[in-house]
Amino acid sequence: MRTRQEIENLEQRILACYAMKSRDSSGRAYRETVHPTRTCYQRDRDRIVHSEAFRKLEYKTQVFVVFEGDYYRTRLTHTIEVAQIARTIGRNLLLNEDLIEAIALAHDLGHPPFGHAGEEALNKIMVESGFKGFNHNKRSFEIVTKFEKRYPHFDGLNLSKEVLVGILKHQTPFDIPEKENQLFQEGPTLEAQVVDIADSLAYLNHDIDDGLTSGCITEDDLIESELWSRVFKKISATLNHKNRDMIKYQIVKELIDMQVHDLLAESDRRLKASGFRSAEAVKKSRKKIIGFSPVMEKERNRLQGLLNKKLYHHFRVERMTSKAKRIIDDLFRVYKDKPTQLPYSIYQRDRKYTKKTEYEIICNYIAGMTDRFALDEHKKLFNPYEKV
Repeated sequence: MRTRQEIENLEQRILACYAMKSRDSSGRAYRETVHPTRTCYQRDRDRIVHSEAFRKLEYKTQVFVVFEGDYYRTRLTHTIEVAQIARTIGRNLLLNEDLIEAIALAHDLGHPPFGHAGEEALNKIMVESGFKGFNHNKRSFEIVTKFEKRYPHFDGLNLSKEVLVGILKHQTPFDIPEKENQLFQEGPTLEAQVVDIADSLAYLNHDIDDGLTSGCITEDDLIESELWSRVFKKISATLNHKNRDMIKYQIVKELIDMQVHDLLAESDRRLKASGFRSAEAVKKSRKKIIGFSPVMEKERNRLQGLLNKKLYHHFRVERMTSKAKRIIDDLFRVYKDKPTQLPYSIYQRDRKYTKKTEYEIICNYIAGMTDRFALDEHKKLFNPYEKV
């Protein structure tokens, strides 16, 4: 049987000098006895997988909301895809795959129902009411440090500091780091940088898959992209197949593979030029090491721009977005007008709350809903014939 010490010794031998080794972790907020067979990051990963928030990702939206069908990606399938891509990148760069997986599995825990539409609705309500806006990165952090209650001696999951920093500072065009936490001053590991880039890589390519499947975009809509055109010509020339779904699958597969190859080559070049000899040096430098070449970055931005224009603003997606925001607005309003409609565990009747605290309670309660629960709750509160 392999022990934790043996796994840590193996990390020392096979991982790069700038990788974050488990035995070098800055530790947890609450001291715990080390595990005999699992490293700290393996335990972090397992705690995240067993959390309530992780299970709820199955019924939370990516782009196409739950009432559009069960083919499309959810937050859970997206999270698994990000973890898979991130581990592949980390393995090739000799980084700590367990730390990468823990950050990847936790990066979207704070998303509200209905994807970015739900987040925009909650943020607008809070800001217009004079309070701090909603940030799903901050909520992800609060879930693992406060809201998950699985242990008798502390709130949250008591994750390692490196995982918490990776969650808090997660950054993509759709993810804004939470700057008001003291951990924001901590530099991210290379493993956290890998998750950031894997997230953007996953949603770009898999949104193409979902967009084509839905019919909201066509192959012709993407032809202006050099990246898409290059891959399309390659697949069309080598694949003698009339099945359009097969062609779509092969194109998306090739898109991911081409970008990962570019990312690995460019990141390896930057790492060699950096002179890093330890994970601590990486944290202190604040340099963005994991990334695409300038050419690939430009091509990706062009393809992303086409998706923004053709898919995310397609009239069907706009309708879904508007409907989702109306549901969030309705729920918030009805709870705000009469908070005693909230469950006893959420709103204590024998306490006096300030307006700010009430709004935060309602915001967090809605953010914790799945798409399906929010739809059911909306029916119960706004349909007089629906059973409560």
